[in-house]
Amino acid sequence: MLKIGVIGLGKMGMLHMINATRFRNVVIVAAADASKKRLHNAAVLGAKNLFSDFRELLELDLDAVIISLPNFLHRESIELALENGMNVFVEKPMARTTEECRSIVNAVEKSGRKLMVGHCMRFFDMVREMKGTLDNGNLGQLENVTLENIVSGPFSYGDIPQPVPEWWFDPEKVGGGALLDIGYHLIDLYRFFAGDCHLLSSHLKHKFNMPVEDTAIAVVQSDKSSSSGIIHVGWYQQMVLSRNDMRVILHGDYAYISSEQFEPSNVYAYAIKEGVKNVFRKIGGRRIRPLTFSQHLDAYEQELKHFFNCLEKDLEPSVTAIDGLRTLEVIEEAYRRDKRVIVGD
Repeated sequence: MLKIGVIGLGKMGMLHMINATRFRNVVIVAAADASKKRLHNAAVLGAKNLFSDFRELLELDLDAVIISLPNFLHRESIELALENGMNVFVEKPMARTTEECRSIVNAVEKSGRKLMVGHCMRFFDMVREMKGTLDNGNLGQLENVTLENIVSGPFSYGDIPQPVPEWWFDPEKVGGGALLDIGYHLIDLYRFFAGDCHLLSSHLKHKFNMPVEDTAIAVVQSDKSSSSGIIHVGWYQQMVLSRNDMRVILHGDYAYISSEQFEPSNVYAYAIKEGVKNVFRKIGGRRIRPLTFSQHLDAYEQELKHFFNCLEKDLEPSVTAIDGLRTLEVIEEAYRRDKRVIVGD
């Protein structure tokens, strides 16, 4: 049985905690958050040891911790966990800067523990199918990857706690804006499809006159082939729930494949269909998949499943500290070229 602690009980931390309770080989021993209300919710989910200071939780005897703290606390909490012999699953971004990421990489190597970063989009069913199609040679040689994701960012009522935490808009604490928040995922997806890459060009926009960018366009180039990628992210679209302005297109010299080919034509009909499937799973004594009503939410459970499996079988996670560092290297280069974004401690 894996003994787990959860640090940070905001939207993502609570989602990870709920997902972790679904695994028979996992027990949530402890939780930490500054909010008494959130700690109460963690107690309802079974956490016996509750802390307002995450440093106290890291003194327990645990197999691993799930960290979903604000960006500026990632490095400290990760390195303390590793020093105390714990494996770590941390929400993206791994840290704010490449300097912090390199420090974490060194800490992982020194500790001999495992660290996995929450690059959840790799676990989307459609992404896995697209990767399989590419790896099987059905697209020919990969020439270009188009990746887009436009959301409402911190302005989305209900998705981000209200009022919006002040650190979201503090470059020193958050590390960046839309490129770090959303572009991080898409840069990682490009690396997933094409391998390591470097930045060719970028353009950051400040539509809302914030100290961090709300829109970013980046062009990247593979270090291993002639393929390139075009990345477009933004916080400027006030979407209605269930709509998803995201797409990934792999362009090969023989064929192409688009994520839109895997999107349900009617998201509500899709959700009902998945709900019915879960009813039959339960009747048949099989494990239900409660998050499949959304074609993307299930990825969060799948990434934790992978992490826990790696701990039990002593395997290296598919997303490591090196992946977190390589992704930040591209983002930090874009920030160097835009003097309005502050990088560093």
